[in-house]
Amino acid sequence: MADINDLKNMKDHTNEFDPTDIQNNKTMGILSYIGLLVLVPIFAAKDSKFARFHANQGLVLVIAQAIVTTVLSITAAILGMIPYIGWLLALLIRLVIPVVYIPSIIGIINAAKGQAKELPIIGGIRILK
Repeated sequence: MADINDLKNMKDHTNEFDPTDIQNNKTMGILSYIGLLVLVPIFAAKDSKFARFHANQGLVLVIAQAIVTTVLSITAAILGMIPYIGWLLALLIRLVIPVVYIPSIIGIINAAKGQAKELPIIGGIRILK
């Protein structure tokens, strides 16, 4: 499980990118972490390595968020009818769902600052080249 030290030790790739590319594509980096808006930088900023870095992380996040939300919804539908267990599960879902979106906030902050830092847990996963 990730802890506060993981947030401090995110691998920083910022120096691998051209400063002009970073400056010109911060907005695309930010859009990468706003749900399906990840498609905008994927298609509109194909030549920007900075935007691709953030779009990759945003795409991994969208997929992870969809999986977590789906699993929790199915589990809630199945177990939600059991007294007490259904109530506890509903409470757990209300606590877990916001946590799933914390990496998006971290990514938005990094992109806005012009930084290319890997997000905790999913940062090393590459879908886009």
